[in-house]
Amino acid sequence: MAPVRIYRIDAFTTVRGEGNPAGVVTDARGLSDAQMQAIARELGHSETAFVLPPRGDDHDIHVRFFSPTVEVPVCGHATVGAHFALALEGGTPGTRRQLTGAGVQAVETRQDAGGIVVRIRQNAPEFDTPLRDERVRELTDALGLAHDELDPRGPVQFVSTGHGKLMVPIRSRERLYALRPDMARLAALDERIGTRGYFVFTLDAEPGDDARTHGRMFAPGIGIEEDPVTGNANGPMGAWLVKHGLLAAHDGEVRFRARQRNGAGRGGFMDVAVSVRDGEPVAVAIEGRAVLGDRVER
Repeated sequence: MAPVRIYRIDAFTTVRGEGNPAGVVTDARGLSDAQMQAIARELGHSETAFVLPPRGDDHDIHVRFFSPTVEVPVCGHATVGAHFALALEGGTPGTRRQLTGAGVQAVETRQDAGGIVVRIRQNAPEFDTPLRDERVRELTDALGLAHDELDPRGPVQFVSTGHGKLMVPIRSRERLYALRPDMARLAALDERIGTRGYFVFTLDAEPGDDARTHGRMFAPGIGIEEDPVTGNANGPMGAWLVKHGLLAAHDGEVRFRARQRNGAGRGGFMDVAVSVRDGEPVAVAIEGRAVLGDRVER
C-alpha cells in the first residue's frame, strides 16, 4: 500500500481534545475496501472518512465512511473533518458536492473571524411511524429510564436526513447525563426497532444556556457505544422539533444551537438550520467548526 496522509480532526468544537474525533484520509485512491476498513479499525474513531475522486458529473468528490467495524452511508462529524482537512491542504472556500452512500450532499466551506466553518446540507427529512408502546417500553428498560421520564410532547420516532437515528425525547437534563444504558440490550433492539442509533435528548435548559437542546447518542450495534457529537442525530432532531411544534418556526429558516456530550464528559456543539414550508420541515443543514488533532503518513 502506498503511503497515505491520515488526519485526526476534532469536529464540532473549537477546543483540541473536545468534540468528536474523526479520521480523514484526504486521498484514498488505490485503497481497497479491506484497507479502508483496516485503517478505520486501527484509528478506532467512531468514523473515518476516505476522500476519493468523483465517479460522475453530478458531484465533485466521493467520500466513504467506515466505523471500526462496518461502512456507514454518511457521517456528519467525519464530513466536517474531511472538508476541514481539505481546507488545511489549500482547498478553496466554496461549495463542493460530495457523493456519499446517502446520495449527493452540498458542503460549503467558508472562513470567518473564528476560523473555518463547514456547512452540510443534509437530505430532506423522512419520518417513520412513531414507535409502538411495547417497543418504547423495551427501549426505556434498555436505557435505564422510567416510562414517565420521556417527554410527552413528542413521540419516540425514527427520523432520517441521510443516516437516521431514533429520536428519544426526555424531560430532564440531569437524567440525560446520569444515563447508563445496558449496551448489549440496546444493540439487541436494533433489528426489532429498525435503527442503528438512539439519540436521547432534552429541551431542559438553564438560564443563559446558548443551546436549545442537549443530547447523547448510543450506537452499540455498529461498535459505537456512545458518540460525543453527532451531525446525523442533531440534524434530524431539528426536523423533529419543527414537526411536533417544539421549535417556533415560520416559513423560511429557523436556527438553533445543539450541544451534545458523552458520559465521560467529552462533547461539542453545532448550529442546526431547518427550512420550513407551510409549517413543515423540508430541509436541514448543520454547521460545525473543527480543530486539527494530528497528521501522519503511513
